[in-house]
Amino acid sequence: MTHTFKRGAAAIVGAAESDLGEVGPGFSPIDLMAQGVRRALDDCGLSMRDVDGLFCATSQSRLAGLALAEYLGRPEAYLESSSTGGSSFMTHLAQAQRAIEAGVCQVAVIAYGSTQRSAGGRKNTSVPERNPYESPYKPFLPPSAYALAAARHMHEFGTTREQLAEVAVAARQWALLNPVAWEKQPLSVAEVLAARMVSYPLTIRDCCLVTDGGGAIVVTAAERARSLRKPPVYLLGAGHVTTHQTISSMPDLVRTGAIRSGQMAYAQAGIAARDVDVIEVYDAFTINTILFLEDLGFCAKGEGGAFVSGGRIAPGGAVPVNTNGGGLSYCHPGMYGLFLLIEAVRQLRGECGARQVKDANIAIAHGNGGVLSSQSTVILGGAQTL
Repeated sequence: MTHTFKRGAAAIVGAAESDLGEVGPGFSPIDLMAQGVRRALDDCGLSMRDVDGLFCATSQSRLAGLALAEYLGRPEAYLESSSTGGSSFMTHLAQAQRAIEAGVCQVAVIAYGSTQRSAGGRKNTSVPERNPYESPYKPFLPPSAYALAAARHMHEFGTTREQLAEVAVAARQWALLNPVAWEKQPLSVAEVLAARMVSYPLTIRDCCLVTDGGGAIVVTAAERARSLRKPPVYLLGAGHVTTHQTISSMPDLVRTGAIRSGQMAYAQAGIAARDVDVIEVYDAFTINTILFLEDLGFCAKGEGGAFVSGGRIAPGGAVPVNTNGGGLSYCHPGMYGLFLLIEAVRQLRGECGARQVKDANIAIAHGNGGVLSSQSTVILGGAQTL
């Protein structure tokens, strides 16, 4: 669907992570949401009493919106806690702008929290589901689903395991510039290829981290945003497409809904892929980055493997991609989309230190939910883009 709203009518004014990595058994997902909200409000100079809109999602709470409203003491806040997996937060951002334009709320926070690492890993934070077309074969999900896409891309376009590994290596190089990234050691293509195989052709280094973490962003009307502590980052365009739930129902394993969600976002923002300065895409697996770079128009379909090679998407390369280290090397608490938005905001505000992209004016943040199921794209820009 197209998220129709007035271009630049609302802005992100605060952004912050909660504690990341392994927070221990004393924290709940709602604790981490609240910690992120408090830090994001401090970031922009607003207080909890200003908040009248709450948007959140997590796989570890059945009624996350109710739990967060109770925790923050905001009983009359407008609530939205629909979940499309890791793409939820891009969709929440578009919903928040529409709610602000409609006068339903004035200051919205979008929050996420997960303790999947402390809880014992990914298997303890997902609802088991039986699919008669997949379950009898005992797939290891989600890796096996993404392995199908990677294998098909290799078959159809000649993509190599070395090219997939280049994505992981670039992410690690960005992570080494990020003080809060989980991974602290360099990584080579050879090490990715030699790592333990998880689901062919993906090794453990082709797969995202399993960490705890959370965070929040604060959204308000453009007029109010200009009076706050940090430079506003405006929502210029958004689009969302859902193509399937289970991987056996995906219409085409190498063409995702990002093709259409990106087209929607670009049209609303009035830009093209060539105008984007910073690219933040959901890299739960190395194949994701290749697919989304293709589907969002940064290279032609089938050329993603060659496009990511030779350090092009690494620090110092021509195309800055996943500049915080991504889900592969920075953090991945299970639903990663909010962290893409946080990094995009920081890049556009010039706050990223050693990993800062020079003259960053426009960023794309693309969320993926399920097994390449739900694709949500947002375009963000600074004041000069209005």
